[in-house]
Order: sequence, then structure tokens, then C-alpha cells
Amino acid sequence: MNETTMDTSATRELAGANPRTRLVDVRTPGEFAAERIPGSHNVPLELLREHSSELASAHEDPVVLVCASGTRAEQARELLESAGITQARVLRGGLAGWRKDGGAIASGSVERGSGTWSMERQVRLVAGSLVLLGVVGSVFHRPLKWLAGFVGAGLTFAAVSDTCAMARLLELLPHNRAPRNQTSELLAALTDRHPPAGSGS
Repeated sequence: MNETTMDTSATRELAGANPRTRLVDVRTPGEFAAERIPGSHNVPLELLREHSSELASAHEDPVVLVCASGTRAEQARELLESAGITQARVLRGGLAGWRKDGGAIASGSVERGSGTWSMERQVRLVAGSLVLLGVVGSVFHRPLKWLAGFVGAGLTFAAVSDTCAMARLLELLPHNRAPRNQTSELLAALTDRHPPAGSGS
């Protein structure tokens, strides 16, 4: 078993044994608002990238990083490790695995609210729209067929490399970004000795 990851059962046991365990969700604020693990904190991955040189931990509390499937959480873990924060682990399978395994720390498996689509769904919408535009548009202007080919090549590379340039670009849109005036508060949930209360706490 990879010691940098934890499944739902192990995460639940850890939180039960140590109430100071921090669940840190690195998805976008909109995704977090739509669905989240009760008691978790939102510290978007893009925010961690922007402030990676400033990251330092004032505590030794266990940290479990969460995203939709585990990919962004692993990227966050690597950023934190580079900054000297080594107590972070990744929730294996992400929120999807948590739902599937019926994890519950507070009341219920997940909390739902109103927010934006998941990043995966946003990528599917944009990629699908571009492919459709390229195919239909090529009827009138043949070179547009290359737009569909370009998107297909990008998706293939994303699958092989387990990265997604389109998701990185979509993270920069206003509805996917954290308000600038909340930067310190969001980062505090990860780094401060006494974090603000998590969602649903």
C-alpha cells in the first residue's frame, strides 16, 4: 500500500482516533459548494500553486487531501511536500471513492449545495463543444476539421500523462477561482495551528 494515500475506511478511522485530522478539499470553490465531505475545508489547488513559496505549517495535525478522483489531490500533496509539509495524505479514489464506500465523518456521506459543475464535466462540455464546432464548421470551412483533431490529440495526451491542460485553463475562470479577499482564510485551514471551522462543522 502506498503510504501517501488512504482509503475511505482508513480516513474514517484516523478522524475517529484523532479529532484534529484535517480534510482539505483542493477542488475549485464552485465544485466544493456543490458537493463536499462534511467537516472538510476548501483550499483550491490553484491557490496552492500561486502561494507555494509561502506555504509553511504551524501544526502537526494529520491532513487528508481530497479532490474528485485523487489526481489533483496528489498534485497538491507534491506541492506541499516541496514546501516541507509532509504530513499530508491523499484520499484514494477522491470524493467518488468516498461516496462509493459510504464514508461518514459528520452526518451523512456528503453534503450537497448549489455550485458549479465538476471540473471533469466542464472539460467534457468544452472539449465536446470544440469537437462539434470543428466537425460541423468543416462543412463550410474545411481547415476547421483540424480543431477536432487538436482537441482529440489533447485529450489523448491528457490520458497518457494524467494531466489536463484544459482543466488548468478552466481553473482560471472567475467561477472556478476563490475570492482574493479569502486567500488567507482558505490557506489557514491547511497551515494554521487553529484552523477555521470546516464545512458542516
